[in-house]
Amino acid sequence: MKILITGSGGFIGSHLTEKCVEIGYEVRAFVRYNSNNRWGWLDSSLYKNDIEVVSGDIRDYDLVYNALKGCDSVFHLAALIGIPYSYISPLAYIRTNIEGTYNILQSAKMLGTENILITSTSETYGTAQYIPIDEKHPMVGQSPYSASKIGADQLALSYYRSFDLPVKIVRPFNTYGPRQSARAIIPTIITQIFNGNKKIKLGNLHPTRDLTFVKDTVNGFIEIAKSNELIGEITNIGINEEISIGDIVKLISKLMNSKIEIESVEERVRPENSEVERLNCDNSKILSKTNWKPKYNLKAGLLETIKWLKNNISLYKPEIYNV
Repeated sequence: MKILITGSGGFIGSHLTEKCVEIGYEVRAFVRYNSNNRWGWLDSSLYKNDIEVVSGDIRDYDLVYNALKGCDSVFHLAALIGIPYSYISPLAYIRTNIEGTYNILQSAKMLGTENILITSTSETYGTAQYIPIDEKHPMVGQSPYSASKIGADQLALSYYRSFDLPVKIVRPFNTYGPRQSARAIIPTIITQIFNGNKKIKLGNLHPTRDLTFVKDTVNGFIEIAKSNELIGEITNIGINEEISIGDIVKLISKLMNSKIEIESVEERVRPENSEVERLNCDNSKILSKTNWKPKYNLKAGLLETIKWLKNNISLYKPEIYNV
């Protein structure tokens, strides 16, 4: 099978690209164009010579169309994902996340692509109205980012209903692991500790998250891609456990044998009505409809993440907070 993976130079995308090569897929990787011809995390991949790389902008319809030509399937991960920056530039999220998804859907419709996976996010649910959160939970846009992803998801489902396009919505809960940006909670804690900080600068500590190790998330994508039962469906990926940000800090500091204090910094706190207070995944659909099962518990995933960050700390700037 020949597949196109958009956002393949990013955190989850690079892991997914490598996994697809490992299992024998012919992979075309769509990365964001830059004048230095950088491929993100694929630059250091052991498989970079086994991948066909296309550089471009997901907002460019003609380029997306040509990139998808000859592919049986597409995994669409390209997106703007930083929640804080969506407060600064909402329009950038609309153009990238909604228009970029349109380009994939319309191209797939014109080309007759057999399998289209659109990446969603648990942020589309907003604060849990009931626990655990299944795929029927209402969607609430509490940030411009989540609103743009809701719009992209609904557009994708409309193409399934209107044109019988074989669309599947993949909705991961919070993913963590090697290569993740330090804007995310787990790498920001770990990199600050490795930087020698005794006071860790964070935002709100009380919200809870359902954390999935990146290798489990990637395997979820692949299993969803294999299932014909999930066409036209939304499918959660998560482990059905929740932990507060404060407890994550305690667990990481224990695993790293580090005594730290927490300093709440205003610039890292979301606006009150925008904070998603609680996320806990109902993963019964993916468990029943596919062969997927998570292989990593939180401790095992954190230890692997800590080890990787220790060996790659020079790639990060823990002293700088960047939205």
